[in-house]
Amino acid sequence: MILEFFALYVFMDFTVYILFSESKNRYYIGFTSNLEERLIRHNQKSKGFTGNANDWKVVYTENYETKEDAHKRELQIKSWKSRIKIEALIKQKD
Repeated sequence: MILEFFALYVFMDFTVYILFSESKNRYYIGFTSNLEERLIRHNQKSKGFTGNANDWKVVYTENYETKEDAHKRELQIKSWKSRIKIEALIKQKD
């Protein structure tokens, strides 16, 4: 049992993602091990930054092998606090 958990953890991919909401005209940056499920939760009405809009779309992703690397990258992108820099990153991936 412990070995199975360890194998799942070791081979789990983590995704850094950027969402965009047309209605809010805002970006949201996060990371997850299940982007599909996470996007569904972002688009459900709830408290928090993404909760009052339900039109969030994935506009950018990067994959990482470890949770630590994904979290580090998420924090790096968030630290930019620049829409121009975030949009340049998104454009660069196209």
